[in-house]
Amino acid sequence: MSPASLPAAPPPLEDDDLLSEILLRLPPEPSSLPRARAVSRRWRSLASDPRFCARFRAHHRRNPPLLGCFAVEHFHPISHQPILREARFCPVLEAPNRITFPIARDHFMILGCRHGLVLTLHRWLEHPMVWDPLTGDQHRLNTPPGFDRKYPISGAVLRAAAGDDFQVVLIGRCDSQRARAIASVYSSKTGAWGNLVSTPLPVDDRYGDSVLHPGFFMPAVMVGNSLYWLFVGGRNLSPTIIVEFDLDSWSLALIPTPVEKVYCAWRPTHIWVIPAQGGGLGFLVLSEFSAQFWKRKKDCDGAASWVLGRTIALDKLLPINLGKEIEHLWIIGLAEDNNTVLLKSSFGIFTVHLESLESKKIFESNYQSPCSFPFEGVYTADKGIDGGHDVPELLQNV
Repeated sequence: MSPASLPAAPPPLEDDDLLSEILLRLPPEPSSLPRARAVSRRWRSLASDPRFCARFRAHHRRNPPLLGCFAVEHFHPISHQPILREARFCPVLEAPNRITFPIARDHFMILGCRHGLVLTLHRWLEHPMVWDPLTGDQHRLNTPPGFDRKYPISGAVLRAAAGDDFQVVLIGRCDSQRARAIASVYSSKTGAWGNLVSTPLPVDDRYGDSVLHPGFFMPAVMVGNSLYWLFVGGRNLSPTIIVEFDLDSWSLALIPTPVEKVYCAWRPTHIWVIPAQGGGLGFLVLSEFSAQFWKRKKDCDGAASWVLGRTIALDKLLPINLGKEIEHLWIIGLAEDNNTVLLKSSFGIFTVHLESLESKKIFESNYQSPCSFPFEGVYTADKGIDGGHDVPELLQNV
């Protein structure tokens, strides 16, 4: 067959496989796939295919946008954990990427957000639930045995891989023999909780060991393949020690905080566990209007200790006059995938990138919530729009 008689290759955008690869590389903004679906029936078919949507989420798993924050204004009367009784989801993106969704008016406590999922705990029934706000999917779990209900239970949710399977780690304390931190892992793949693991909690000579338990609204922070919680104690419920759960070995370890004098844990805090610059475990301390960045390092003998790294003057970083316009700054959240911390002031809420130190104001001063849970996720609209979620701003602008 002569070259002239060979069938012509289809134009690039007529090749479904090639078009799928192009669409896969669209930015993970909420408007990306709805815009693509609006081009033609063929594009809509490709961009709506569940397999493509799963690939799109997996492709952008490490760089999802910060969609907004759950602002919590009510707290459990005993544990002071945040209750989503009249919670609001506050979107941070501008149109056409601004997205909202309804929140059921049920009394449940939020424990944390990660990988597009929200982990909650019912206020009275104390059953954990994993909620995907973008699809509406809910997974109700039983609480594993062994947790002492006298003390707050905290936890974390994460997707085990680039798919729909997830894990839940619950952490608390048990006083069956002596005070111990305990944890258990649930896998959606097996549908079961793993064995309970524990480690002894230290005795605080000032107050006794009975006061140490997970902090009220300082959610777990994931650094590497470990989860970290701040346990609080003392009359002022001050953060006392860091508890690490290793997701590889399913083991608990205790790490001292780099500073001793910290503030009450049931209101906005001046400290937070963070990923350190260059990798590893870090710790952020706000002192007056400066930010101290600590890093956990090992010496030549393998002994780990805290080392003070950067100290940043926030009055030179944030676009406000700290001395005159505000009196305090607090840390109210960490957006892990964006490596961004949320700082609250009477002037508004700011995000600060932990590496570049680039700052941005995302909420005005009328944002009254003392506790926020940043929500990051990849919106594919494969279920969100057809499922009837409240996304009018997105649809109207697309």
